[in-house]
This record gives sequence, C-alpha cells and structure tokens, in this order.
Amino acid sequence: MKKVVLLSMIITLMNFNLSYGQADVSDEVLLELYRGARVSDVVDGMVTCGYMDVGVMDTKIAPLWKDVKDMSHRFSGIAVTAKYGPTNRPKHPGADLTNPENYQVYRKWRGMWYSQLSGEPFSKHIKHGSVVVIDNKDDNDAGTTGSKNILDWQEKGAVGLVTAGGVRDIDEIILQKNPVYMDYFERGRGERIGRNELIDVQIPVVVGGVLVYPGDVVVADSDGVVVVPRKVAVRVGQIAYMELIDDMRGRRAYFESLGMESNPTVEIKETPAEFFKRLGLPEDPNK
Repeated sequence: MKKVVLLSMIITLMNFNLSYGQADVSDEVLLELYRGARVSDVVDGMVTCGYMDVGVMDTKIAPLWKDVKDMSHRFSGIAVTAKYGPTNRPKHPGADLTNPENYQVYRKWRGMWYSQLSGEPFSKHIKHGSVVVIDNKDDNDAGTTGSKNILDWQEKGAVGLVTAGGVRDIDEIILQKNPVYMDYFERGRGERIGRNELIDVQIPVVVGGVLVYPGDVVVADSDGVVVVPRKVAVRVGQIAYMELIDDMRGRRAYFESLGMESNPTVEIKETPAEFFKRLGLPEDPNK
C-alpha cells in the first residue's frame, strides 16, 4: 500500500514539473514572465536551477547600440533559429561579369542564389515576441542581415536579433533602433551571393558558445545575452522576477534616502505572489 502511495506521489510530482517547467507552457506566459527581465537575475536563476555557466553567451556578443534613457536596446523573447555557412560552390556564374552584355547572366545567378541557396524561410516562423537567432560564423563576410530585411522581421513581430555576425547597413540599423546583439568584429559587408548558404532553420544552433534550441527563452541587455532552456524557463523566470523585485525595493530605498530622482528601474511592479497567480504559476518556484 505504501509503495502505491509513494508511486502516486512521484507521478503527481512529475506531472507538476511537466506542467510548470517544460515545453507545454505557452509562449504568451513566458513572454509575460520575462518581460523586463535582466540578464543578471536570469543568470542567477539559472544557477539556482543547477545551470552554472550554462546559457551565457561570450561577452563578444554585445549590443550594437544602447539606449540608456528608455532601455529600448533590451529585449526578451522566444528563439527562432537559422544556420548559414560558407558556400563550397563557384563564386561566379562562369561568365565575364566585366562585360555589360553579361549583366542578365549575373541577375539570373543572383536570383538563383537568394531563392534556392540563401533565403530566409525562418521568417515564416516569426511571430510576436520572437528573437531571431542566427548562427553564421565564418560565412565569408556576408551581410546576411541588413537594414531592410531586419524591418521585415520586426514587422512580423520579432523583438530582436542575436547573431554571430554578418550584419551590414549598421548605421541605418542603429538609426532605426533595431535591437541587435552580435560580435561587432564579425560584421559582414557583401551580399550572400557567392559567399554563404542557408543550412537549415528551426534547428539547434550555436552562437557565442551557447547552444540555442527553437523555443528557448532569450534575454539580452547591456550585460550580454543569456539563453534559458525551455524545460526550466518557468522556474528560472520566476526566480529572476523575485530577484528583480527585491533589487528594485532595495535600490528604491537608497534613491529616497539619497534624494535621487526616481526612474522606471525602481518603480515597483506586482508582487511575485500576485504576478505568479495572475499567470497561473506556483506561488513559490522553489517548493
């Protein structure tokens, strides 16, 4: 009888963990849970869940620009992934492109490359709250991301881009305030034609030394980028929120005693208990 009761308790606990810690939690709940999250708190949440130095990208993956007033360079969202690599095909269409008569040969070759070899089929997976994560290291100085296509991703709902490099039109991207995190010294200048190929989309990729699966939670601010595996995203997010509120309360007290002008970073949000209840999550993630 005792064995039956114990087995029942184990099954109940397993079902609880599956309900609140893994992939069946909706994107909407995770987006709300991580809205306004800080990388530092999320990293601490990861450690609390046993993920020491896991998910934290190399510091070379840094914000392309910063908005110290409104913090609009920060974001959190759900990973949509793509992988590009260097081509092993001839880098020209077999014609003398210095001859103006071969311009149409070039145009045909260019169209073939973009439509068949290096397109953006990952864009159909972008929705509200998506973070585009591109693994394109060593792809021959190709500018996979530019000032135009990044707006297309934004229009579809993307909140930011995390990439090994391969970004061009950087002045315009900064002016447009498109949040981008990348290794600046791996930026790309040329078109994709003759340089890179799309390997696959919505697969595990590696950026900044971190393995990223589609559906993982990505958080980015001036401290860098951290990726939370989907299976622990709820507990990590709850712990991060608890730490954030505790920090806000402490700093708010100092602001008041020092006579400092308040700002949104010390404006108290919902209490953890209220917030978690509204999202239908456990009141205490550590029990």
